Amino acid sequence: MFQTLGNIFKVEDLRRRILFTLLLLIVFRIGSFIPVPNTNADVIKAWANEGQGVFNLINAFSGGAFTNFSIFAMGIMPYITASIIVNLLTMDVIPALARWAKEGETGRRKLSQFTRYFTIGLALIYSIGMSIGFNNYFGGLNTVGVSFIEDTSFWGYALICLTLTAGTAFLMWLGEQITDKGIGNGISIIIFAGILASVPSTISLAYPTLFPTGGNVTIGVLKSIGILLVVIALIAAVIFIQQGVRRIPVQYAKRIVGRKMYGGQSTHIPMKVNAAGVIPIIFAVSLVMFPYTIANFWKGNPIADWIITNFDYTQAPLGMILYVLFIIGFTYFYTYVQINPNQLADQLKKNGGFIPGVRPGKITEKYITKILNRLTLTGAIFLALIAILPVFFIMLAGLPEAIQIGGTSLLIVVGVALELMKTIESQLIQKHYKGFMKK
Repeated sequence: MFQTLGNIFKVEDLRRRILFTLLLLIVFRIGSFIPVPNTNADVIKAWANEGQGVFNLINAFSGGAFTNFSIFAMGIMPYITASIIVNLLTMDVIPALARWAKEGETGRRKLSQFTRYFTIGLALIYSIGMSIGFNNYFGGLNTVGVSFIEDTSFWGYALICLTLTAGTAFLMWLGEQITDKGIGNGISIIIFAGILASVPSTISLAYPTLFPTGGNVTIGVLKSIGILLVVIALIAAVIFIQQGVRRIPVQYAKRIVGRKMYGGQSTHIPMKVNAAGVIPIIFAVSLVMFPYTIANFWKGNPIADWIITNFDYTQAPLGMILYVLFIIGFTYFYTYVQINPNQLADQLKKNGGFIPGVRPGKITEKYITKILNRLTLTGAIFLALIAILPVFFIMLAGLPEAIQIGGTSLLIVVGVALELMKTIESQLIQKHYKGFMKK
């Protein structure tokens, strides 16, 4: 283990990428404490300490920036939402976007640029809703004796909205820089860092419940051990599924080009049980908490109250069902975005490859689709269980609502950590150094 960590810093390119990533994460953490001008974060903190359902998830993903109401208060959520919508629109909904999706690297650059502009637009809409909604909401629920927004003029609101939008745009830029010049997927790394940064506050929230003043220490210790065992079991299960691969054998026919013979080798197509990674969880959380978030600004309205009661996936049965269905649906969607059976079958046919016992062309496409459907169903159900089961365990332990995001956070942290480890592993193997998984 220590030898592997030492090997990491012996590879110049890998060392530079890791240090660059750490530097940008430090910038992210510093920005999480820079307050938005013209606001008072004490109002948000007093409200958040009571535990406000899925708002705590925003806070966890932003590393506490939401309760600090810093320039990164909205986190990377507008970018995630924009990515979801753009991916959906590329499925032959808008011809131009569908055409870009098929143009290879050039098309991907165009889609990325469109997603950036869309993110800015969504961030501006989110910031307007947050500033006006929170000011109206806290007007009747202010528990600290101060106003949330000091200047309620047009320019006062404009300053807040522009600051929040600029913060999200800067986070998006940080994520892209990490992806290009750092290590791993930048957006996932930022969410990963935010969740890890919120762990100390989560423990501080759980401690008074597990060890109340004058309470039985033995019961608290037993509950703590039980929670720790559940977390370890979940981590082991996530690693087991994330590492699961179905290898489809492929044989390439021999070809004679001039005086040389090509092909004839055997290989395989690796099909992961969970090819979508943690993205479906992030997508599902973004969608299921959107109506809940909006409805909280209109408490007292019958429709808004119904949405608040039924769309909280940490407590309400309907919210939990929607959350699970979104996870399963997005797992299928994102898997087929990454792996297109039609394109895969065409590439095999063009390169003279075939699956033994399966006719090239449409039959191969159907065969790959059948296997992919089975693997994806297993991965989707597992993702849904991992995300929703900890909610029940935490409820049984009687922990505060503010930490009922354990399953989602744990899944993202473990998934991103595995992806990071694989990336570092491949870099070390290329340089002939021993990695984490190779002896």
